[in-house]
Amino acid sequence: MVYKVFVLVALVAVTLGTPSRYSPTNSYGHPSALVPLSVGRPAYNFNYAVKDYNGNDFGHQESRDGYNTQGSYYVQLPDGRLQKVDYYVNGDSGYVAQVGYEGEAQYPVYQPAPSYQPAPSYG
Repeated sequence: MVYKVFVLVALVAVTLGTPSRYSPTNSYGHPSALVPLSVGRPAYNFNYAVKDYNGNDFGHQESRDGYNTQGSYYVQLPDGRLQKVDYYVNGDSGYVAQVGYEGEAQYPVYQPAPSYQPAPSYG
């Protein structure tokens, strides 16, 4: 319960502390529908990677400058291969991706589990 209250208080604090992206008045200075504030060219870089003791291995890297976005992501597949996707978006070109695989797929031989046999009852 304490955790839920903490999360709720944190969300309210973030909401109240976030500046508005919109101007409360239009270009004539009159209150009206929300009008977006002008912003510069979007530019950012980010990346992350996860590799843990359970066998999870995945990550993502992306950079953007204006309308030019490029990046890649990868994931370790259950069959042992690594799937990697390189992509880019430039203006209205849409999402263009190239998918590749590293390694050889491994399929272990099926070993059925022993079936359950009830213990004899004496009575």
